Amino acid sequence: MIQRIQTLYLLLVVVLTGLALWLPLVDFTVGADTCTLTAFGLKDAAGITLLPTVYLGVVLAAACLVPLVTIFLFRRRLLQIRLCVVEMVLLLGSLVMEGVYYFLSWRVFSDLTFHTQGFKPAIVLPLVCLLFAYLAARAIFRDELLVRAADRIR
Repeated sequence: MIQRIQTLYLLLVVVLTGLALWLPLVDFTVGADTCTLTAFGLKDAAGITLLPTVYLGVVLAAACLVPLVTIFLFRRRLLQIRLCVVEMVLLLGSLVMEGVYYFLSWRVFSDLTFHTQGFKPAIVLPLVCLLFAYLAARAIFRDELLVRAADRIR
């Protein structure tokens, strides 16, 4: 199970999605205050939630659990491929939701005279996970073709 390359890809997806779930995505600086956009909300320096983003957190949590389940279904390769496709859809959804929540957060501060925003590296983690989920699906498909070829030889 661990010796397969797709298992390593899926483990990377779990770890990186978990990091995207807990790390800050964008910092907004308004005067002396800093507000942070995370997967669960836009919070100011005092920890008060200005804009809840619970849906993004739920999608990222689901995107973290699906590859973990996929790893243990190593005997059912076609189901693994389908779950990798589900994972890719969840990751695309999380990317779209990150963009929407960034736009909504930006609108909260747009009426203020001075504000800056700084993207954090965690904002691109779903995109990297999308690449690894694709590579895992491709490796699982190659395994399936190899098993079918071995069955044909018998």
